Amino acid sequence: MEQYYLVAIVTLLCSLMIFGMALTVARTHRTTGILAPTMTGDPLLERAIRGHSNTIEWLPVFLPSMWLFAIYWSPEWAAALGALWLVGRIAYFVGYLVAPLKRYPGFFIQAIAAFALLFGALGRIIYLMNS
Repeated sequence: MEQYYLVAIVTLLCSLMIFGMALTVARTHRTTGILAPTMTGDPLLERAIRGHSNTIEWLPVFLPSMWLFAIYWSPEWAAALGALWLVGRIAYFVGYLVAPLKRYPGFFIQAIAAFALLFGALGRIIYLMNS
């Protein structure tokens, strides 16, 4: 189990990131005066909600891919790509809060990391299955 400590830490950091984004959405509700459950009416609130939601939408792609990459390839590389994914998601969220077009650099960073994990794990599993 020790070999998976770094991957476990990245997984828990994802939880903290999602929680931090949720707090940002709650603060934005308060500062805009638009209380939940209303989700529209201010562009900043809408961007905060969308940035948080989009990150949650990526979790089912990212987390299994990272763990399977760790199991079938390398826990160290999985954790490194997972940390890159986290950096990309944070850059995406912060960029989105500033202006919609500023979300793209973070999106591309996290997409590259997620797809490297996904296709790396899938390719390795198929290779091993056919060996």
